[in-house]
Amino acid sequence: MSNILHPNLNFKEPTLDVRGKPNKRWRSAFAAIYSARALYSLLNQKKEKRRKLPVPSSSPSYVVLNVKPEAFSSIDQTTLTSIAKEKNLDLLLQFGGIEGVVGALETDIKNGIGGAVQDVALRREAFGSNTYQRPRAKSLIQFLVKASKNHTVTLLLLFAALSLGFGIKEHGLKEGWYDGGSIFVAVILAISVAAVSNLRQNSLFETLSKVSSNINVEVIRDGHRQQISIFEIVVGDVVCLIIGDQVPADGLFLDGHSLKVDESCLTGESEHVEINSRHNPFLFSGTKVVHGYAQMLVTSVGMNTTWGELMSTISRDINEQTPLQARLNKFTSSIGKAGLAVSFLVVVAMLVRYFTGNTENEKGDQEFIARSTKVDDMVNSMVRIIATAVTIGLVAIPEGLPLAVAVILSYSMNRMMADQAMVRKLSACETMGSATTICTDKTGTLTLNQMKVTKFWLGKSHVDDSSSISKNLLNLIRQGIALNTSGSNYRATSGSTLLEFYGSPTEKAILSWAVQELDNMKMETLKKNCTILHVEAFNSEKKRSGVSIRSKADNTIHVHWKGAAEIILAMCSSYYDASGSTNDMDDDERTIFEQIIEGMAASSLRCLALAHIQIPDDQEEHDIGVGPPQKLIKEDSLSLIGLVGIKDPCRPRVRKVVEDCQSAGVSVRMITGDNVFTARAIATECRILRPDQDMNDELVVEGKVFRNYTQDERMEKVDKILVMARSSPFDELLMVQCLKQKGHVVAVIGDGTNDAPALKEADIGLCMGKQGTEVAKESSDIIILDDSFASIATVLGWGRCVYNNIQKIIQLKLTVIIAALVINVVAAVSDHEIPFTVLKLLWVNLTMDTLGALALAIEQPTKDLMEKPPVSLLTQPLITNIMWRNILVQALYQIVVILILQFSGESILGVNKKVKDTMILNTSVLCQVFNQVNARKLEKKNVFKGMHKNKLFLGIIGITIILEVIVVESLSKFVDTKRLSLGQWCACMGIAVLSLPIGWVVKCIHV
Repeated sequence: MSNILHPNLNFKEPTLDVRGKPNKRWRSAFAAIYSARALYSLLNQKKEKRRKLPVPSSSPSYVVLNVKPEAFSSIDQTTLTSIAKEKNLDLLLQFGGIEGVVGALETDIKNGIGGAVQDVALRREAFGSNTYQRPRAKSLIQFLVKASKNHTVTLLLLFAALSLGFGIKEHGLKEGWYDGGSIFVAVILAISVAAVSNLRQNSLFETLSKVSSNINVEVIRDGHRQQISIFEIVVGDVVCLIIGDQVPADGLFLDGHSLKVDESCLTGESEHVEINSRHNPFLFSGTKVVHGYAQMLVTSVGMNTTWGELMSTISRDINEQTPLQARLNKFTSSIGKAGLAVSFLVVVAMLVRYFTGNTENEKGDQEFIARSTKVDDMVNSMVRIIATAVTIGLVAIPEGLPLAVAVILSYSMNRMMADQAMVRKLSACETMGSATTICTDKTGTLTLNQMKVTKFWLGKSHVDDSSSISKNLLNLIRQGIALNTSGSNYRATSGSTLLEFYGSPTEKAILSWAVQELDNMKMETLKKNCTILHVEAFNSEKKRSGVSIRSKADNTIHVHWKGAAEIILAMCSSYYDASGSTNDMDDDERTIFEQIIEGMAASSLRCLALAHIQIPDDQEEHDIGVGPPQKLIKEDSLSLIGLVGIKDPCRPRVRKVVEDCQSAGVSVRMITGDNVFTARAIATECRILRPDQDMNDELVVEGKVFRNYTQDERMEKVDKILVMARSSPFDELLMVQCLKQKGHVVAVIGDGTNDAPALKEADIGLCMGKQGTEVAKESSDIIILDDSFASIATVLGWGRCVYNNIQKIIQLKLTVIIAALVINVVAAVSDHEIPFTVLKLLWVNLTMDTLGALALAIEQPTKDLMEKPPVSLLTQPLITNIMWRNILVQALYQIVVILILQFSGESILGVNKKVKDTMILNTSVLCQVFNQVNARKLEKKNVFKGMHKNKLFLGIIGITIILEVIVVESLSKFVDTKRLSLGQWCACMGIAVLSLPIGWVVKCIHV
């Protein structure tokens, strides 16, 4: 650090004016501290070189002593941590309360910290950064050890050791180590492949974890609101919190209304905690805002918070087992047990034949003769029989399937990330493919969430120009908009006339309209002229917000309400006209207002209403302080000010995506808080509803109606409901639960805190990444990073592709297992050498489990997949009748061909035994290569469609053939093969290629 600051040694530190402006003191402190450190470091360097450094006339220690008290010296991190973690109100009061801490941290309640680079660096140096120490990632060695702790691997290593020992004994060290040593190498290679795959998957999860934890936070710096990364927050920052936000650090409540947080992540208590400046101003990192809004002062960050300490001890669990993996494990276990049973029977059969004298040695003599056979010969025979049985048992263990599935899931996660879908839960990759229904929110999901006020009705008249509104009424409208909001506006830069708006999209739309259309509304002036008495923050259940204020000019109390049009209308008994006069609202006029609301809703507008009432003097005391909470703001006998229509355009391509999902057998349902008319109009625009459909109660229903159904009625009607309007979070959750009870696999798409319960309950929860709240993201399984609804169809396609690719690998693997098992059993029982030794079997498995799995894992989603109905992971069989048809025919072909070569190959081909064995291995591997091409399409006859586009698939096929050539032609000593002539290669290739026409013919058989 000292080297960096050397150019600054010319600063005149003794002349620092510590009595200057308070907001400049931190600069003095920063310069003094770092200049002093630079001088100290320089002094040490000179001492090491045994040189004397001239002492400056102004001692650095003198400068530090004079300036250091101004650099956060009145409070330290230990004290700040104690105040927050221990909720120590007494200690907080000792420092002058929240205002005292604000002063000690050199910040400003209204404008925040300065935000200059030096200021942020000084705070980070003094109080730490908002990061935590992550547990050290597992190394390759740890994954190698884990991969080796496998029953199959243990059995192979034991067999390799026995083979090595007996080989050296029989053939000497020079020749006898080949078989055993080669098995060791093959096993180590298989372990390495598994370890590297797990390491890459772990690395991917770490990357995703960092991306998901890097959330944006809104802070005030130098008087301006701005979005920064959560990792850039420093002590002293003023953070703005709204419903759905994650509290980014420990801190103190500065200002806000109706703030409640969920602290269950720290305390385990599900009850929400109320935060206020008097009794509980303490906010903790990692908790979630569930109600209200506020500004907080950051007092502790990173490892100085309880959340930081907790997260530093938690590592992401990459051992999560998906439902499909669980089924595969059972399937693998069943096949393994069957193989062991077969190998046991083979051992018994071979032992009986051996001890009854029905086996012959290489010379044609009887192998076992009672009382004549040497013990050494008997032991060798026993080892050979056991080796044969072990080989048969190993054939039946599909140990490569879990690795193949891991490769598919890892690859799919990578590709989905590239397609702007971040998978937070591994099982979501496959579950999404079996989704039968999608329940989607409207705002921000089907629509852009870019709202703009397009219509305003004052009384019963449509208003285009604010000049026609009376001055007093115009002031009331401004007052209701400026003070009854969780949004705000700021100048873009100092002295600029351009305003920036902050808050929810709805709040920003109304504020922008008020500033531009209502004669340049000035929020700051209106706030200064009034005192806020009580606020009821907006929530998704009540769908309204209210505020009571006292005017400083005449000391009168006013109540303003804003919210869903029909809800506010029901609270009104009169209305204002353009002149500012109030008129009683009878039933006829109420009907007129309802028709206006329906008309705007039919135009796909979100309808909000503004209402007001002035509290008479004789009711002031009851309504502002001593009554029960629900009476703090008057809710009835209001006067309707006006109706606001807000346009939120549909996302591009949303109609096509909905139609694609419907053609894939996935029904799309919209659940929204808007009224039934707006919901119906948007649903029709998005093609969730067709224009020619009868809009009856079975298709479109309101949340309260659905809620009031009996359980039987809900279960009867839920399949038919496509739109739910005016829904609460409970209604959305109830619909998801009913759909799941009906057997649906439910995907829920949302972005708000109100969607969180349904996102958690759903089989797959999807959240929009840009506009989604942190609560919604934490409740979801997949995050759509680009907020594009078109990505939903992409995720659906990848989900189906994952399942389809796994089925392809199962088909390929089972074909190899059945063929090899039958061939080895028949050969062993017939007193012939088994054609597939352990080493050869390992090579076949390695090519299929690694290269074969990778070739099929990288298959892309196709249109064919989106034309099929969803596949149930729980009820439908993992291996379909179509797959059994393909498996049995291909396995039968390979069995017939290999057994003919085994028993008659020498005479048919005119070759010796070693060449015959090599041709058997070569033919078997090449059959699997061409069977990979067959496996690309489980049902379609044209297996070559689209293959030219998949360069990687073609490359893997080519690599497999090249490796086979190397094994046969160059590694004959290790694999016990013989080099083949061109004609013999062509014969093997010709036999293998026949797998393709056989595959085409068998697909003509309907099952």
